[in-house]
Amino acid sequence: MAYVTFADMIRRFGTTELEQRAPGAELGVIDVERVQGAIGEAVAEIDGYVGTRYPLPLTPVPALLGRLAGDIARYRLYDDASSEEVRKRYEDAVRLLRGIADGQVSLGERPGTPTTPHLAQVVQQPGNALFKRRPGGGLR
Repeated sequence: MAYVTFADMIRRFGTTELEQRAPGAELGVIDVERVQGAIGEAVAEIDGYVGTRYPLPLTPVPALLGRLAGDIARYRLYDDASSEEVRKRYEDAVRLLRGIADGQVSLGERPGTPTTPHLAQVVQQPGNALFKRRPGGGLR
């Protein structure tokens, strides 16, 4: 499942940037497969973190993950030549994903996911007391 689409990438980052980062065979054409590949890598990275805390696939998809997927896919398109801004947004996305995986950041209440930790249940059975009262008072 994609958290971000090709159209989302164009809307967020513009056709000019995508033409530069994923140039097609002709001038002014975007290599859609390359962008889709970067989106796939972003989804896999997000699922690696989020899947430790939430059952996948997520339905509905939290909007936060769409933003993070866009930033991660954009970073992947830059290969080794990312700008400071692109790198920082990627690092911020990973930091937030780690917070989600560690339980410090919530994606909200998700169906099938416990929202409170499970506590051990204490069962008391008559006749199995560790301490008994003495006839004159006190415990023995």
